[in-house]
Amino acid sequence: MFDALVNSFKIPDLKKRLIMTGALLVVYRIGCYIPTPGIDGAALAEFFTRVAKTQGGTIFGIINMFSGGAMEKLTIFALGIMPYISSSIIMQLLTAVIPA
Repeated sequence: MFDALVNSFKIPDLKKRLIMTGALLVVYRIGCYIPTPGIDGAALAEFFTRVAKTQGGTIFGIINMFSGGAMEKLTIFALGIMPYISSSIIMQLLTAVIPA
């Protein structure tokens, strides 16, 4: 198995893909530790402890588990694709107002 890993780095295209995948994983894990600006951490922790006691708390626990704990801290990458969609809409609206 170790030989297969070593051989995979001998193929230039596969080597580039493996390095890119590893780099993207590192960026994602770093982004899971950067908190979202403007969020009160104490209020968020209180919310999660209050919700954990209710029946719907299990779904929040499952989402938090699959996001690697990013949901509980409400980090940048826990937001998903919504910031990209919002900024895309704003940029499209601004192109009509501000010409190139």
